[in-house]
Order: sequence, then C-alpha cells, then structure tokens
Amino acid sequence: MNNLNQNNGMQKRMLIMTLVVFVFFIAYEFLVLKPQQEARAKQAEVEKQQSQNAAPDVTTTDTSIQGAPTNNNMSNSISSLSSKAVGSSDIITTITTAKNRILIDRLGRVAQVTLLQSIYKDEEGKEIKLFEADQLRPLEVRFANTDINNKAFEVNYTTTAEVVDATKNVQKFTLTQDIDGLVLTKDFTVYPDGHYDLKVKTSQKEQFFITNGFRPNVLADMYADHGVYVKQNDGTMELTSDEKLDKIKSYTGIKFVSNFDRYYATVIYNFDKSLQVSLMPDSEQNPQAFVHAQGEIDFSGYMGPKNFNDLKALNPQLTDVIEYGWFTFIAKPMFTFLQFVHTYVGNWGWTIVILTIIIKLILYPLSYKGMVSMQKLKDLAPKMKEIQTKYKDDKQKQSMHMMELYKKHGANPMGGCLPLLLQIPVFFAIYRVLLNSIELKGAEWILWIHDLAEMDPYYVLPILMGVSMFIQQKITPNTMQDETQKKIFQMLPIIFTFFFLWFPAGLTLYWFTNNLFTIGQQYSINKIFERQRAAKK
Repeated sequence: MNNLNQNNGMQKRMLIMTLVVFVFFIAYEFLVLKPQQEARAKQAEVEKQQSQNAAPDVTTTDTSIQGAPTNNNMSNSISSLSSKAVGSSDIITTITTAKNRILIDRLGRVAQVTLLQSIYKDEEGKEIKLFEADQLRPLEVRFANTDINNKAFEVNYTTTAEVVDATKNVQKFTLTQDIDGLVLTKDFTVYPDGHYDLKVKTSQKEQFFITNGFRPNVLADMYADHGVYVKQNDGTMELTSDEKLDKIKSYTGIKFVSNFDRYYATVIYNFDKSLQVSLMPDSEQNPQAFVHAQGEIDFSGYMGPKNFNDLKALNPQLTDVIEYGWFTFIAKPMFTFLQFVHTYVGNWGWTIVILTIIIKLILYPLSYKGMVSMQKLKDLAPKMKEIQTKYKDDKQKQSMHMMELYKKHGANPMGGCLPLLLQIPVFFAIYRVLLNSIELKGAEWILWIHDLAEMDPYYVLPILMGVSMFIQQKITPNTMQDETQKKIFQMLPIIFTFFFLWFPAGLTLYWFTNNLFTIGQQYSINKIFERQRAAKK
C-alpha cells in the first residue's frame, strides 16, 4: 500500500465493486436490453405489415453454399401462416405423438409444432405453439443447383399418410417430391415421445441443404440467451446469439445443432455420423442453420421444451442443449443436484429453499471468515482513525502502522470482500439454472405463487427480499467513513427490490432465502463479539 486509501479503503472499494457488478448486471438487462427488444419487436411488426404477401428475404451471395439459401420463389401461402393457426389446405400430414402435434406443409416442411402436455400453456391458457409466422421452417430443403432449387419451391410433396397417430406406437411415413425427374424422398420414423428419425435422399447425387428452421419464438426475452448452439465432436460448445451473426459461419464434425429460445428448442442431431453445418445470417443478423448433404443424409430431430429428463432420455449428450452461459461448469452439476433434491421433496419451491440452505452451509466457512473480519475492522476503527490523524503527513509511516495494527489483531482488510467475490460465480450459476429451467414453468409453491418461472403477481417476494436486504445491511458492521458510500449502500435494498419485481419468482425466492440465512449468521456472530467485548470490560 502506498497511501491511506489503499490501506484502509481497499476493502471498501472491493465491496462496492462487488455490489456494483450485481446492480450493473441487473440494470443493463432491464434498462438497455429490454427496451432494445421492444423496439425490435415494434419494427418487425411494421415490416411484417408492409410485406404481408412477400416471401421472406433470406438471400446470400456466398459461394461456399452456392445457391442453397436462395428463397426468392417461396410460396406466398407460407408467408401468410399465422403463428396461432395454419391454413389446413397447405397441410399434407398431421402427426400426433404423446407430447406434441406436428404439421407438415405441402413443401415438406414443419409448418407448426403444438405442445400437448398440460404443463405447457401460454399466458391465455392455450396450448403453446413453437413457431411464429414468416419464419424459416424446419426441414426445408434447398439445392446447390439454382435451377433445381427454384423449381423445388413450385412442386408440392406427396405423402403416404395424411394422418399419423404416434401417441402409443412408432409410426413411419414418406414424403416425396418429383422435380422434373429428380425425386427427393423424406422417410420419417416418429416416436411417441415426440422425437423423430429422418432419412433424406435424392434419386440423383445432388448437393442439398436441410435447415433446422428459425428458432422457436415462444419466450425470447432479455434474461436468457437465444440463437443457435452447436456441439462439436471434441465436446466444444459454441453459441451464436441472435443479431450477432454478420457473415456465414461453417462447421464440420458437428454432433448436434440447436435453435433455441429461453425454454424451447429445435434440434437436429446424429451422434454416430458427424454433421456439416453452416450458419447464415438473415436480414437481422439472426443465425439460420443449414445441414450439408450430398445425395442423402440421415439424422434425428427434436422440437420441444428443453426439459432435462426428456433430453437425457433421448441421449445424455442432448442435455448440453440447455445453455447456462459462462458458469456452465458450476451450473450443470448444480441443476443435477437440484433435480436430485426435487425427487425427494416433490415441490420446486421448497427444493429451491433447501438448495439455498445447503449452499449456505457449504460456503459457511468463507462467510464466517468474512463476517469475523468485518467485526474486527469495526472494533479497530477508532485506532485506525488515530493512526490516520497522527501520521496524516507521512503516508509511509501511516501504512506501516496500519499493517502492524492488522497483524497484531489478526484483521484482514480484504477479508470481508474476498469471500463475497468467491461467491459471485455461485450466484450467477444459480441465476442461470433457475432462469433456464423449464421444469419451474407451471410449478406452484405457496398460495399465490402458481408459476415459479414467472414474476410474483403480487410482488410479495420482491418486497420481502428488499426488507431482508435492509435488515441484513443494518446488522452488518460498516467501517465506511465516506458519506457518499454510505448513501449508496442505503439505497441498494430499494434498487434491488425494484429490479426483482420482474424477476422469476424462483430466483427471487432463492435471493430472499439466502438473505434470511445471512441475517441469521450475521446475528449470531454479532452476539459472539458482544459477549467477547463484555468479557474484556
């Protein structure tokens, strides 16, 4: 340390920095990302109204996938598809499984997927549909040969089954398209759990591309990532978020490609044969995935919720479809443990409470050291002030005597912040787990909380969280001398309460429970120090 502030103020600045990180993280998403998202949604609506009868513009001049992404001749009937309904005259096959209903249109594409399980409902209590209007459709085929590609969008497919009932048994059917003698077939095998196997081949060895379509657009909010996620053969995961792709990006050796929003995904995967995938930006720099093929290709697919157990049942590697961000290495095992606790508790709300308690117990040694250090610094505050006053003109002696004081009393000016800093990755991991876990959707807790994935409708939890944060602040030793710093800290419970009003109830429950146990820990340590002080008198 070279001066007074570095000696006495480092601990304060570290604590401020930690809290500022939290505030910035929440404020940036609420004040910057959300307005941007709303503005984009309004602009998209305007553009949609201006071009209701126009085909989506997904052209490119890139020669690495020559001609494949050209779509100028796409049928106008598809561009007019509603996100809530699909024109029955355009549908050639309706597939019903135990978990979803899949509509195949006359160009052999997935026009819509409707989730049939009762836990998946929209805000109006209706069945959730994964795709919006005027979006690139899953399983659309495009040819490298421009002439063939243009003709393909003018020729309807034929089907061997208009109705496929796979609710109880595996079913097979075939789609066929005859493009001036070039015959393309899609052989489907559909399973009751909602996933499918698909083999696509052409009668002549033509290069073509099959797309995963644009991601589901059920819940693409400011809190979670959405875009395209790929897993490579070496296990590496790579995310391309919406509005972040400015040029075509190609991969070889891909195990799966997932187009996803917060809770839902469409996935193409093959764990036996590697896939070659290119991502192409649309007009808004959103990624669109195209799987390369030469004559034929086979793979499996899934369109639905990113439910951990459902994905694991298909293939354990598919659980990587669930994206937790930077702290995946902590978040994924944490979710596994959360699942384990839930198997015994049976309620996700109480599971979150128990998980919070367990985490607090594990981190208790760190928290205890930090709290003890803060208490010692509080007790030393008068002596620190004396040294500051006595050696105000000699910074070197001031630093030396400060260090001697700390050493004599076993105080660490950084001791109160380091434990807090080390807990930041844990917090963000829990944040991502609770944010991305569709298992919380529709999960009730107590009387007024009917969905832990949604905000508290009566703001009870955010207010309780703010009150608990205020109490925690009041009983925590504070050695700050600067009045501005004190005022900032006094405002934090209000600021946090404001932002948590719109947070998922499950996340707010975690924070509130964490505050309660921190209050208990701090209170007990305060009592211990009070008895020690009384004994010395």
